[in-house]
Amino acid sequence: MKKNKIAVAGNILVDHLYPIAGWPERGQLTTILDGIGQSVGGAVCNVGIDLKRLLPDTQIAALGLVGEDEAGDFALREMEREGVDVSLVGRQGVTSFTAVMSDTVSRERTFFQYRGANALFSEDSIPWDALDCDILHVAYILLLDALDAEDAEYGTKLARLLCHAKERGIRTSVDVVSETGERFRRIVPPALRYADFCVINEIEAGRTTGIELRAADGSLRTENIRPCLKALFGLGVGEWAVIHCPEGGFGMDRAGTFASYGQIPTPEGYIRGKVGAGDAFCAGVLAAAHRGMTLAEALKLGNAAATVSLNAPGATEAMRTAEECLSITDAFGEAVCVRIPGEEEAAK
Repeated sequence: MKKNKIAVAGNILVDHLYPIAGWPERGQLTTILDGIGQSVGGAVCNVGIDLKRLLPDTQIAALGLVGEDEAGDFALREMEREGVDVSLVGRQGVTSFTAVMSDTVSRERTFFQYRGANALFSEDSIPWDALDCDILHVAYILLLDALDAEDAEYGTKLARLLCHAKERGIRTSVDVVSETGERFRRIVPPALRYADFCVINEIEAGRTTGIELRAADGSLRTENIRPCLKALFGLGVGEWAVIHCPEGGFGMDRAGTFASYGQIPTPEGYIRGKVGAGDAFCAGVLAAAHRGMTLAEALKLGNAAATVSLNAPGATEAMRTAEECLSITDAFGEAVCVRIPGEEEAAK
């Protein structure tokens, strides 16, 4: 019998928000304004809380490490307040944090990230006997130093962890963090060999496969979407390869069936923040997978969850149940279709 439980493992961190009066020149000073705040972040917090709101009757468990410090207490308290089971989270080192400099002039945000306890999270941190879940989602690849480390047999330590999860009958899922550099082609593919679900954005998909999905002018290279999804399966993805971007969601299953769902229109003034939209999309897809929905239905729910998340400044405040997300976004009208070469109807 399928377990009514999803575990989310990986990055747990606290965001410290500092509003600043403009970005200073190198070596110069700027003023930190009133409005300093903090919130939880990272895949475990964002995806975990979103999943609990989407699927209130499903047990959502957090896996990771936080420090034995005030920030760690805060992160655990915030997840627990949302109904996420934090009993499997370990305490070690210093809680990971991000100093977010929010420029009140340009409206741009700059992030300074301290790896902290996240860098120590490894397979040894997982109490396998207590896990007992349907899906294990691990994120973010490239931000988990111990799991990104090389493994002589599996390629990376994360690949080894995912293999061991599958041996226990657990379906596996991964997400990646966006970064520049060449680490994608070295660190991500080993994990994909043991991932049933891969849910990543268009930049991450391009850097993983070498098939770029953005042109120099920023437009979406629609002709590359299907080849990119096929390439992800070529790297070992087991059930669904899914790519999300502002234009919508695109996916392929192991039979080679392609599906997509376009961008959902929103009323004027609806968007209050874009933080966490990618995690919300991922949570929607995982919720659909857990419920046994089709890939096409998963893309619709993923886009609905991401769209609903835009209605609040933070990552998770706006999230609702799966049914409510679909009802809210259905009322906004038809999704904006993205035509994919080779498909008679690529969207909806």
